[in-house]
Amino acid sequence: MRALSVRLDAVLVQALIAAALSFAHLHDLAEAAGQHGWKAWAYPVSVDLLLVAAWRRLRSGGAKAAGWCWFLVALTASLGANVATAGLLDLDAVPDWLRILVAGWPAVAFLGGTLLAHGATADASTAERESAPEPMAPEALASAPKLPAAEPESAPPTTTPVPPALLTLARKVADEHRARTGTAIDTSTLRARLGVPLPLAEAIAAQLT
Repeated sequence: MRALSVRLDAVLVQALIAAALSFAHLHDLAEAAGQHGWKAWAYPVSVDLLLVAAWRRLRSGGAKAAGWCWFLVALTASLGANVATAGLLDLDAVPDWLRILVAGWPAVAFLGGTLLAHGATADASTAERESAPEPMAPEALASAPKLPAAEPESAPPTTTPVPPALLTLARKVADEHRARTGTAIDTSTLRARLGVPLPLAEAIAAQLT
């Protein structure tokens, strides 16, 4: 485990050294081509970001041709700057064609980054459409077995609670009505005698029967 950790750390250090050297070479070349100040520092950042975007596109598994294309473009820009600043080019007298390439690089990097970003979104949308289930044809819908319609659930009967004292009074009123008329008291009469709402009168009448 310790050997693996040391090997991983050495690879990381090597990668950081290579990135720093490439970053410095790109900065020096951009500054020699007339891009001074923050502009010279923006060029290596642009190249490295395009490399990372292309590498991520290759790792995602979709549209590898576009990923390889922009990866090679960014790698060529990085390697070109490394070779040009290794003594093969007089940085005090940069040729015009190299100045044109350096000046046109921001537009190239912007185009590559935009295509890589929007291409990944389009690939994801295409994958979602392909994985979505296709709608059934009308013939298939007609031949599909029909499920029985769900029966509406009957609402539980609502009962109005009747106070015991009110029920006792209602029995007395009902007994007096039967003794006087010889018939059972109806709900309307019971409601009028007790002065209660209709639901409560119906609940009392149900308990009197």
